Amino acid sequence: MTQPDTDVLIIGAGLSGIGAAVHLGKQCPGKTYRIFEQRSAIGGTWDLFRYPGIRSDSDMHTLGFNFKPWTEAKAIADGPSIRNYVRETADEYDVTRHIQFDTKIVAADWSSPDQVWHITAEDTKTGLRSELTTRFLFMCGGYYNYDEGYRPDFPGEENYKGLFVHPQHWPEDLDYSGKKVVIIGSGATAMTLVPAMAEKAGHVTMLQRSPTYVVSRPAVDKAANFLRAILPDSWAYALIRWRNVAFQQYFFRKTRENPQQAKERLLKMVREELGPDYDVEKHFTPHYNPWEQRLCLVPDSDLFNVLKSGKASVETDHIETFTEKGIRLKSGKELEADIVVTATGLNLVFMNGVDVSLDGTKVDPGKLLNYKGVMLSNMPNLAVTFGYTNASWTLKADLTSEYVCRLINLMDQKGATSAMPYLPAFPNETEPFVDFSSGYFQRVMDQFPRQHTEAPWKLHQSYFTDRKNLREEPIEDGVMQFTTPADAAAPKPALQAAE
Repeated sequence: MTQPDTDVLIIGAGLSGIGAAVHLGKQCPGKTYRIFEQRSAIGGTWDLFRYPGIRSDSDMHTLGFNFKPWTEAKAIADGPSIRNYVRETADEYDVTRHIQFDTKIVAADWSSPDQVWHITAEDTKTGLRSELTTRFLFMCGGYYNYDEGYRPDFPGEENYKGLFVHPQHWPEDLDYSGKKVVIIGSGATAMTLVPAMAEKAGHVTMLQRSPTYVVSRPAVDKAANFLRAILPDSWAYALIRWRNVAFQQYFFRKTRENPQQAKERLLKMVREELGPDYDVEKHFTPHYNPWEQRLCLVPDSDLFNVLKSGKASVETDHIETFTEKGIRLKSGKELEADIVVTATGLNLVFMNGVDVSLDGTKVDPGKLLNYKGVMLSNMPNLAVTFGYTNASWTLKADLTSEYVCRLINLMDQKGATSAMPYLPAFPNETEPFVDFSSGYFQRVMDQFPRQHTEAPWKLHQSYFTDRKNLREEPIEDGVMQFTTPADAAAPKPALQAAE
């Protein structure tokens, strides 16, 4: 039996990875762990993205960790504030010294005889590779490709003489003062960029093929700040967190029960913001129901304010071709642009892009089944953090880490070296991993695991359901199988993922 180099190896030093490390330190104090971060800094998403106005699209009382209160005045926080919060957490809980930066895990092979993961890591600066072993692999690196954002090819783009910029690769020295800017996209990134760039740009146009649901919310949560003034930070944080989670879940449920009513309410709010003369039907009325894609949150009506001021505008149309000076639309209208920002989305990747194998046989994630939104069918000692699409990511990340800690402690109690949700045969009827119609999901859903219609193979989008399942329900559910050193030594066929 191989003694691993570390008990737990965490991928990623963003919100999920730092949170996982803190939970491990609290609940599994005897375990060793390391964090491999492919970039040179803590922060994950909030260190990668540096475009103007970068901010959360969730309130920080739910996007923050359940163990560390968010104490700043603004609940809808900017990127640098969130980055500082993650770094502060890592330092406060003595996590930083466990991080190995500029290190990317490129391959992980589970060895049934050794009962460890054999890891191949690569130094992102030198390209040199190294090997190590870990008992448990915890993937906390998010779900999109940090190296390259999604960027479609546009007709005639070779004719364009201006500058293309992708938000994921924002130039530090970009000067857009007085410039004509066209932002292609209608998601959270585009709606963040429009008001931020409109402050200095000559004019900003948001060009979208189809609209998105948009709702305004105050950046400052007055109730939270009031409670923090009269209560300890931890009490105030817990109360506001519960209030916001309850509201999120209630709104999502009511939206799914009566989508038409929710749609009418959301559009009424937009009309109240923009006035009776604005064409809300064309520019802010999506062709899908609320929460079939993620809603866009704008703080303090900033997007609506710049539209009303004339500093920015929305065009809902399709691109016919790029020209030397900008874009000609299919309607015949031409948009002049000194800078075109392609806020066209992300490239998603599952299991952090790691080449995963079982006893030397490559694993296809598309042939795996989700288990409780945390683990995968017939994959030993492997957990993947994947947050909510209808609520704050960290709500699920915290629950995932707590479950992993419970599992590791139970393994110790049983004298087990591995734990695996066992699936004897892949079911005939399955569903996509995520019930979301957004293009960035649909492009790669075949590369993600599937889910079943019944527990424990069902992926819930409900914090309260997951809280019960992951924090309170017994881990030994008839599906989770444990292996002891004696079991591992017994001759048996190599482990295979169910197909």
